[in-house]
Amino acid sequence: MIELKINNQTVKVEEGTTVLKAAESLGITIPTMCYMDKTNHPSCMVCMVKDNKSGNMFPSCGMPASNGMDIICDDDEVIEARREALELLLSDHVGDCEAPCRLSCPAFMDIPQMNRLIADDKFDEALKLVKEDIALPLILGYICSAPCEGACRRKQVDNPVSICLLKRFVADVDIKSDSAYLPQKKSKSGKKVAIIGSGPAGLACAFHILKEGHECTVFDKNNKAGGSLLNVPDSELPKIDLQNEIDLISQLGAQFELNTTITPDDLETKLKSKFDAIIFAAGSIEESNIKEFNIEIGAKGIDTLEGTFATNIDKVFACGSALKPNKMAIRALAQGKDAAYSVNSFLAGNNPKETKRLFNSRFGKLTDSEIEEYKKESIPDNRVEPVKEKLHGFNKEEAILEAKRCLRCYCRKPKTCKLRIYADEYGANQKKYSFGERKQIQKYLQHKEVVYEPEKCIKCGLCVEITTNEKELTGLSYIGRGFTVKIDIPFNKELNEALTSTAKKCIEACPTGALAFKDGE
Repeated sequence: MIELKINNQTVKVEEGTTVLKAAESLGITIPTMCYMDKTNHPSCMVCMVKDNKSGNMFPSCGMPASNGMDIICDDDEVIEARREALELLLSDHVGDCEAPCRLSCPAFMDIPQMNRLIADDKFDEALKLVKEDIALPLILGYICSAPCEGACRRKQVDNPVSICLLKRFVADVDIKSDSAYLPQKKSKSGKKVAIIGSGPAGLACAFHILKEGHECTVFDKNNKAGGSLLNVPDSELPKIDLQNEIDLISQLGAQFELNTTITPDDLETKLKSKFDAIIFAAGSIEESNIKEFNIEIGAKGIDTLEGTFATNIDKVFACGSALKPNKMAIRALAQGKDAAYSVNSFLAGNNPKETKRLFNSRFGKLTDSEIEEYKKESIPDNRVEPVKEKLHGFNKEEAILEAKRCLRCYCRKPKTCKLRIYADEYGANQKKYSFGERKQIQKYLQHKEVVYEPEKCIKCGLCVEITTNEKELTGLSYIGRGFTVKIDIPFNKELNEALTSTAKKCIEACPTGALAFKDGE
């Protein structure tokens, strides 16, 4: 047996055990990207550790443990070495973690997956996906200013995908069904939340608060719920659709106290004693009026308020136009969602929490050759215009056809890509070592289930090893030398010939989205 120290903990392991495995036996996690059991070819250098005696750094996945070693896994020098390794990998990585449309949506809705589900005639699934982020998809389908469409890559081909009409379509199909979808709520928490204002921010906040298992009462000075949405002409937002979607919030469990004006005395004598959290979301309560409630905008600075929506008064939060007038309904709705997330953290006994987004790789505008690559997964038709005009929206056939125009310009492994996960964890800078022209994106789509995008590959060689060990007739291999080396299909064969029985293993082993199932995770 060999005895060594890792992070000042003594451990005994069998001879031949790597430092990586020795650390694992102590419950110490070291990041790896190119490692797989029974392999020994460190290349990514993300698993670097330090010899405390000599100060030397080395990859833990390929170094056998030896007697008397004193290893450090998490000091500043080790962390910096891992960050630099990630930045070098990112410098050669061409791909978007998230599609531009999703990034431009204030509510961060998973637009590409919605498009895919609609294209596959899976409207129920599409609606459920949309409602993870958009509490009012029918309403927003009418009035959203559609920043997502402004960012759509399809613009470079002809016209952007009609994302808002597609979102409205699945919501309309659902609400006209015998049993409209209501998300499953978590177990009752016993907590009560008051929301002042029933506009898009307040309604969205109520929706997400209710999903977390809290009770919710919405107060509004008007005799109808809807806030600023009530002012939208019927020719732009039919009142019946507005009311139908508000009714769904009621069915989910929201209590509405209408014709009720909340005063500063009410805040102290009624709300704070009865409710565990209070959220100002009324568009008519702007900064000057909030100060009448002794609420200071940005008690710890505007960034703190915008991030957590907490105010200087305990239990009191503010979002939407209660902070500042906002003409974008989608932005108000997104703030309502994020405020609910922060309040939920507070109600669980933690600090109010800011919504954080994962690291996102971006490569910029498509070149002409890349447009042709992305068009492989789309259809050539121009934008579909509803036969019954925009106010009536799409019928089923129109919606499916329009959804098929999506270029699928997203990563298929956004939740499991190790490069993204570790880049986020270590705060990597994608641009640090990016010089000169980037590589041009290609898509290998000949396989029925698999897509291969070589420009996302970090050349770890795991797929090469798997296809070799599993005796694939063609398999994958290294092609070229030095800086031009890449993993490709030999003998001018196609992807469906390279991966006949090992596709699943190769995809699971691939640390990025280079190899992925066409339908995603």
